[in-house]
Amino acid sequence: MPQPPSAASRDEPVIRERGDACPGALRLHAADDGFLARVRLPGGLLTAAQASALALAADRFGDGHLELTSRGNVQLRGLADGCGAGLAELLDGAGLLPAPSHERVRNIVATPMSGLAEPGDPDRPDALAWAMEFDRLLCAGPWTAALSGRFLFAFDDGRGDVASLGPDVTVLGRPGGRALVRLGRAADAVELAGPDSPRAALAAARYFLDTAAEAGTQAWRVSELPAENPLETVEFARRLEADGIAAAPTAGAVDWPYAAPPRPWGPRRHGRSALCVLPPLGRLDSAQWRVLVQAAEEGSGRLRVTPWRSVVLPAAGARAAARIEDAGLVLTPDSPWQSVTACAGQPGCAKSLADVRADARAVVDRARGQLPVHWSGCERRCGHPRGTAWVDLVATGPGYRITAPGQPVRHDVRPPELAAALADARTDPDVVKK
Repeated sequence: MPQPPSAASRDEPVIRERGDACPGALRLHAADDGFLARVRLPGGLLTAAQASALALAADRFGDGHLELTSRGNVQLRGLADGCGAGLAELLDGAGLLPAPSHERVRNIVATPMSGLAEPGDPDRPDALAWAMEFDRLLCAGPWTAALSGRFLFAFDDGRGDVASLGPDVTVLGRPGGRALVRLGRAADAVELAGPDSPRAALAAARYFLDTAAEAGTQAWRVSELPAENPLETVEFARRLEADGIAAAPTAGAVDWPYAAPPRPWGPRRHGRSALCVLPPLGRLDSAQWRVLVQAAEEGSGRLRVTPWRSVVLPAAGARAAARIEDAGLVLTPDSPWQSVTACAGQPGCAKSLADVRADARAVVDRARGQLPVHWSGCERRCGHPRGTAWVDLVATGPGYRITAPGQPVRHDVRPPELAAALADARTDPDVVKK
């Protein structure tokens, strides 16, 4: 099971000498298999009609596949050169580009299960509603376009799932209609009325940009600010008061909650009508995606893409679940795919030394264990999990280097030996004892 992330420390300040080149829906990235577009979905929310438009875009302009990202967005790969205008027109017509000047800064995650009542659940705020209101405010301010494409906002309903993703600004729901707003990885926060949290998150973005400009290091994220230019909770509270938002710093450190990501489930688990669907390695072909669209059309009319590369259907029945499983998508919480991730690998990435996705598929059923595992095609290790308790596979050319907690590093493990080596590496005695 994924572990809560630990705070990263920097010995030296990060000094950026170029602009942020993070891809978007309008700024395409040249990959080895064609161009890549990243369509940002604030809060991970999609209507069935918007999801249908993404499938059409994948077929018309790309390789017919859709990829889910660790921020709850959708990527299209294998795009042809010169397709940018047609793609933008299609996405704009579907309401997926409401603010072209801001589309890369709409990095907003929210608790996927927010608003979906479950038996025994405490009364939680609707964090998705806060996220949608914040997206409106974010896109309305011309100055917010100065944020980098990596700056992350999280709206958590209080359980601690998206709050654990290392956001730059975190809104955490509290009992009684209250909320906390945290800057970066600060131990403390400001407390305010929950309905004020979208405006407070916007003020936090302004505070960051002002501080980054003063530092002069071109910081993209809060963690990159120099030690002599920190974001301070007391100053943030003062700024909020000046904006007419009643807020007060917490009395000391906050005990931040942590919740594991939602696991896949079918319609009869705990009597829930919602489904949580896991596409292996976060990748679907357009036919599989349209199965989810059909299920959404028969239910709530909406889908929720999660930061854990899964899709929540708020209302779906047993028939939809059967079609989803027949399409090769996962609805069982004990699936081995639940804890396997991978970078793009070959042929999509020129830097990759292996087709990591194919290698992962070849051994997934024979390499079960207690720890998550991430496959990387090179030393950059793109997309690796947060936290520390996971197995790291890095392609080396002759094979893979396998690193696991508390175990010796294994070098150049070849494909025929991978299943046995992984099964051993994923059994961490400390994790098993827990």
